[in-house]
Amino acid sequence: MSSSRTTEAVTTAYAVSGMSCGHCRATLTQVIGELDGVSAVDVDLATGVVTVTSAAEPDDAKVAEVVDEAGYELTGRA
Repeated sequence: MSSSRTTEAVTTAYAVSGMSCGHCRATLTQVIGELDGVSAVDVDLATGVVTVTSAAEPDDAKVAEVVDEAGYELTGRA
């Protein structure tokens, strides 16, 4: 019998402006990765998209806050 408890991850893509280098990638990976429930962060500098994998739907306002504090701008979901 299968368990009724699901552990599927939620993947959300955000458009972020101001990223241009490996330091940008490392900074955003760290600050977003420290948010509760976040299990993975993938930063694509070429497209300006940050993909966040989390246990539940992420809090867009909180993600935007840490991105802003790091010196970048979250412009919306990609």
